[in-house]
Amino acid sequence: MDLHDRSILLTGAGSGIGRALALQLAEHAPRLTLVGRRTEPLEEVAAVVRERGGQALVVQADLTAPGAPSVVVAAAQERFGGIDVLVNNAGNVRAGRLEAVEESEVLAQVALNLSAPILLTRAALPALRASGEGLVVNISSGIALIGMPFYTTYAATKAGIAHFGEALRRELFGEGIHVVTVFPGATSTPMMETSKAGTEHGFDYESPENVAAATLAGITDGSLTVVRGGETRTQMIALNRTDPGAVDELLNGRKAELEQAVAGHSSL
Repeated sequence: MDLHDRSILLTGAGSGIGRALALQLAEHAPRLTLVGRRTEPLEEVAAVVRERGGQALVVQADLTAPGAPSVVVAAAQERFGGIDVLVNNAGNVRAGRLEAVEESEVLAQVALNLSAPILLTRAALPALRASGEGLVVNISSGIALIGMPFYTTYAATKAGIAHFGEALRRELFGEGIHVVTVFPGATSTPMMETSKAGTEHGFDYESPENVAAATLAGITDGSLTVVRGGETRTQMIALNRTDPGAVDELLNGRKAELEQAVAGHSSL
């Protein structure tokens, strides 16, 4: 897909992977609708996008609020005349043993990581159809491919959005809308700042800029999926398919240290 002058709606655009995506997309002179909960970081990103030759609209919104997806889509259509690309990037996390996680924290992850992108995609579909070459990009997680202990709800939501994308791609096949799913590994973003998990726990960190570049490459070459995380993660994904019990044993050896490392991991 040629991204030049496309109308692109990007959620979670104020930091992390979303910010990196917005700044790299700016090189294609896009019309960007930047969505997030806090106006100040969105305005900072918008300023850089404009400096690099793109157009930018800031929309402050809580995507989990009733009616928010329709409001966001309407704002993008009003300003830019339509939507060519939707990037569902906004997300949150709360790690810890399932019984120790509050009910409200479970529901918050389901609401932002799963319900919100489904409803936003639903609201955007008429505009994406009108584009003639629409695209939905869902940012999932490597944890969707390998369920990690202490990330039970997060894994469920990220696996859910991945299978939502796969099913939607097949539902829309031949109808002018493509869907690509991105599976980042551990990424050095604000969402990970409260985690103490490192390489010794199986978390090899990558920059958001590298994830963004890989995502854009996947968009331009028409990929179905983009999987990150390095060679170690690739090998573990393969092992999880052929011998999941072996992964159980592998992770069990790290479990006590991992539980301690991620006990305070929350971006809620």
